[in-house]
Amino acid sequence: MFHRIRRRAKEPSEEQRRFFELSARLQNQVPPGAGVPSAEPEHVEPTAVVDDFLPPELRVPSHDQIDGTMMPWKQPLVLDGEMVACAGCGAYRDWLILSTRGQIWLRCRGGHQQQESRLDTAWFNRNCGPADATHATFEDCLRHLGH
Repeated sequence: MFHRIRRRAKEPSEEQRRFFELSARLQNQVPPGAGVPSAEPEHVEPTAVVDDFLPPELRVPSHDQIDGTMMPWKQPLVLDGEMVACAGCGAYRDWLILSTRGQIWLRCRGGHQQQESRLDTAWFNRNCGPADATHATFEDCLRHLGH
């Protein structure tokens, strides 16, 4: 049995023989037109240089050009099975959640702010929607969001 296996391994199969014969015949043949330079060079249209594809009024500042983002959070905020309440007035709903420099801050309707260490920027990014406006000052943003 093993002699047959060794003999078959040494002898190429019929398909292998045909492949070797065909490759030997085609080895020195070159397809027509390969390697022949074209008679005239192709005309290349110059591309227009564009400053940017968006007009200035539609451009959004990048994350390194803004100091932070905020979103409204109307419902109660529950973290680790505990409802978050304002340390100043006891409010537990209608928050503004601020994300700035890797920290998350909660601001109640009364204007009290407290840092929330149980939330991170990844949580904020998962839960906030797209920005609908940008503002020059913090107070402008508060007015825009109704606080």
